[in-house]
Amino acid sequence: MSWISIIALILIIGITIFIHELGHFLLAKKNGIGVIQFSIGMGPDIFKWVRNDTRYCLKWIPFGGSCVMMDEEAAMYGIEDVQIDEEKSFNNKSVWARISVIAAGPVFNFLLAFVLAVIVITYAGSDICRLIDVPEGTPASEAGLQGGDEIVKINGTSIHLYRELLVYLSMNPGKELDIVYERDGQRMETHVVPQMDETGSYKIGVTGGYRYALGVADIFRYSFYEVKYNIVTTIKSLGMIFTGGITIDDFSGPVGIATMVDDIVDEVQTETQDEPFSEQAMTMFLTLTNFMILISANLGVMNLLPIPALDGGRLLFLLIEAVRGKPVSREKEGAVQVAGFIFLMAFMVIILFNDVRKIFM
Repeated sequence: MSWISIIALILIIGITIFIHELGHFLLAKKNGIGVIQFSIGMGPDIFKWVRNDTRYCLKWIPFGGSCVMMDEEAAMYGIEDVQIDEEKSFNNKSVWARISVIAAGPVFNFLLAFVLAVIVITYAGSDICRLIDVPEGTPASEAGLQGGDEIVKINGTSIHLYRELLVYLSMNPGKELDIVYERDGQRMETHVVPQMDETGSYKIGVTGGYRYALGVADIFRYSFYEVKYNIVTTIKSLGMIFTGGITIDDFSGPVGIATMVDDIVDEVQTETQDEPFSEQAMTMFLTLTNFMILISANLGVMNLLPIPALDGGRLLFLLIEAVRGKPVSREKEGAVQVAGFIFLMAFMVIILFNDVRKIFM
């Protein structure tokens, strides 16, 4: 990896995790919960300091982080000398206060993705689903679609980005399409039957994907659509595990992300090598920021999965408590969380093995 790739990787992972843990931290403080340790990274400390009874740590391995609150298993994080203040105890707060603290991590990841989307769209525009070209003889042309038309719905599903059109077509191969589109301010409807091309893929024969500059209001609106697209795509991808569309080999961990960042850096450097340095730097920044939107939204979704040891698993127990009016036995919850942690670590080892194996394939 080049030094640019290494710096980019550390910033992308570090900022994404920092914002996630910051969400937990701020909501804990707001609800009067004591925070024992706030750390970014894993392994030995690079440096640390203590302020208002909270230990702040930056660690050598730039993956992972923690926000250790009163009542949590501090020993798991190598913290032995902890005095529990019952008034600041996590478990002594209301169930809704605890839910807000646990949910804040993923929510802050979605907020980070939104802020980054605003930055990218402000400078680079958005790929609104406006068709650039519809060649004659294609299914789309025969259905009356033309260049300049903006697709707004397919089979009742709202479409805002050209990528959403591509994803819908790829996930529904050969399915007939009822398309709603706008032309010259008027909304029209048509029916398109995709045709299989020589590669065996179903196509309707349109091109698009140009990024259009937007006004202030549309920048914020399409930033929301950008985050929504990444969240929905992640959820649909997870759903494809059960249909066989995705296997464990398609997952990526830190090594896989590092490879993707390195590929992005190499591609941008190749494509912009004849441009002035300022334009190269801006293109690199926007491309990596766009990738960070995906990573942040992905982390938010993955942490909301109802898997023990993740935020979603803890939220599930808290929601059960809210419905029942009393908490699940601490011993039972602890046993489930430990089992989930073991499963998660085993899963990460498999992902790491696959990531390393792909490098040498």
